[in-house]
Amino acid sequence: MANIVQPKGFVPVKYTNGAAWNGAATLYCIPSGDTSMCSPGDAVKTVVGGDGNGVPYVTKAAGTDVLRGVMIGVLPPGYNIPSLVGVNLDLTVQNIPATKTKDYYVLIVDCPDVLFEFADDGLAALTATSCNKNASFTVANPTSPAQNSASVLATGTVGTANTLNLKILGLVQKPNNAYGVNALWLVKINLHELTGGTGYVGV
Repeated sequence: MANIVQPKGFVPVKYTNGAAWNGAATLYCIPSGDTSMCSPGDAVKTVVGGDGNGVPYVTKAAGTDVLRGVMIGVLPPGYNIPSLVGVNLDLTVQNIPATKTKDYYVLIVDCPDVLFEFADDGLAALTATSCNKNASFTVANPTSPAQNSASVLATGTVGTANTLNLKILGLVQKPNNAYGVNALWLVKINLHELTGGTGYVGV
């Protein structure tokens, strides 16, 4: 049976020690001047600065960037606004638009030990030789009515270079997922802002 073509971006599932992901995430801010659409499952990186309450800024990452983590949700009201009176909250919309009129507050899975399910781009049929190699990813926005990220693992980048930002840990072990195009892979962020000897400063 062919693999299902249904990219959702990065989906957190467990930790490197085998424990199930516990839902933990950290609050960050995407400033009103940011020009990227952002969806659940998108990878993000930090930018210098933060809001008036000290919540640090992030922006949508490119496919080869050093990463801070993955966005899993948007807080509907403005953070630290004391009253919601008169605020129209459309909870059916999960995406952050490219053109913004306000800051958005997002939940980011930023623990370096979290592993993610991640679909490949379907442009090549990866085999067992891809396990334990590295790769980067292709950034893509969802097509309506889908709202999750459409970013995918870039099959053409799979290799051993330590400059690639993802580590492929093997196929996701679930029914109807097998070697071939559009497979679902278990990956770890290989180039993470919160690991390494010197840390990473956003730009």
